[in-house]
Amino acid sequence: MITPAMATDDPLAPFLPARTGPALTDAFARRSAMMPWRGLRAVDDADLCARVSRLEAMPRAHNAAVAYVHAPFCVSRCLFCGFYRNGYDRARTRRYADLMVADLDRAAALPMVAEGPPLSAVYIGGGTPTALAASEIALLVGALKTRLPLAADCEITLEGRMFGFDEDKIDAALDAGVNRISLGVQSFDTRVRRRLGRKLDRQHLIEAIAALVARDRAAVVIDLIYGLPGQTEEVWRSDIETAATLGLDGLDYYALGVHPNGPLAQAIAAGKTLPVPTLADQARAYATARAFFAEQGWTRLSQAHVARTPRERSLYNRLVKTDAVCLAFGPGAGGGGFGSSWSMESDFDAWARTVEAGRSAIGRMGDLPPVHEADALIAASLEAGQLDLVAVEARRPGFVDAAAPLLGAWREAGLIALDGGLLRTTVAGDFWMTTLARGLVTACEHARGRRVA
Repeated sequence: MITPAMATDDPLAPFLPARTGPALTDAFARRSAMMPWRGLRAVDDADLCARVSRLEAMPRAHNAAVAYVHAPFCVSRCLFCGFYRNGYDRARTRRYADLMVADLDRAAALPMVAEGPPLSAVYIGGGTPTALAASEIALLVGALKTRLPLAADCEITLEGRMFGFDEDKIDAALDAGVNRISLGVQSFDTRVRRRLGRKLDRQHLIEAIAALVARDRAAVVIDLIYGLPGQTEEVWRSDIETAATLGLDGLDYYALGVHPNGPLAQAIAAGKTLPVPTLADQARAYATARAFFAEQGWTRLSQAHVARTPRERSLYNRLVKTDAVCLAFGPGAGGGGFGSSWSMESDFDAWARTVEAGRSAIGRMGDLPPVHEADALIAASLEAGQLDLVAVEARRPGFVDAAAPLLGAWREAGLIALDGGLLRTTVAGDFWMTTLARGLVTACEHARGRRVA
């Protein structure tokens, strides 16, 4: 709680919990986001080419490494999505696949790619990668396996949705080496799905997922979203109970994010959608899912991810939140490492011209702030539910003293427990995890009065 000694303009004040009300539903007025580019110092365009050349000449040393591959095509735009860029076009997707092979050919000899420990995970995201043709999926995955130094047990994830993911595409993905398939389901309720712009109804979706699981050749995980328009407590309970019957290897459950100026935000503003559940409703839905999957014996891997079988490792999702190097391929893909963050040209045609010219497609780069190492430790640790405060202090001297007002208030509110130098989050703390992380990052920035711009 806010104490009289704390000024209202104190930078930590926004992260102090409310005096009254249950911590789960009322601790804060809103959830803060953890922006990966926070404090990033952009590299000037005039210096970009030289910086990219130096980056690509750097071996990865002993850092763990992953790769993100972006396939920026969707057959349709869903109401909740803020990332839609390119509609599906057969000629463009074929060109994309061919250019990806060319770009991987170029990258294969770079020290940044070739020199260092094998990659632990590759994530093919989007967009909707399953919108690609079967031959394009096979070509892309095959190129990734032959051009990148992958670990023998490398996790290779293909993201997508069941609509249009037919047997030929599934065979192509599995035969090429995909060993993890992540499907955006959001909800099984037909009415909720129709409002979102999803194509398959409940029964056809369940049948399609069951058939994929029955192949038993890859880990199958799905995403569910709570807080969707028209999604009642009963619908959410049905969603998680349905998921538990399908033999899945893992599952994510996320809170709905309303992207500014996105189609959902516009529909809400125009009164064209059903009421969106409140933040308190979202908190209760999160707690319901946490309790349900714990009762079912699923293992918690992160704040919003659970695994039913050991086959689900979620390696990419966990490593990318640490100091692992992330290589990036495809228009709009983002990467990071060596104290920098970068993204590829997001415009498809600009990306294509650059790849055809045999040049790096990195379009933007920034330098991470000195506090980034501590930030990454905080974010990754809170995802897992506990944080070694002493380890953060070692990276950012003065952190524990700076964070003391937050730690005391959070413990009193029931958001965390403290055991010596170890912080553990409660279920309420897990729901507000990003807000807690932002608070601790802010404390890092102000440790001993040192502030990072």
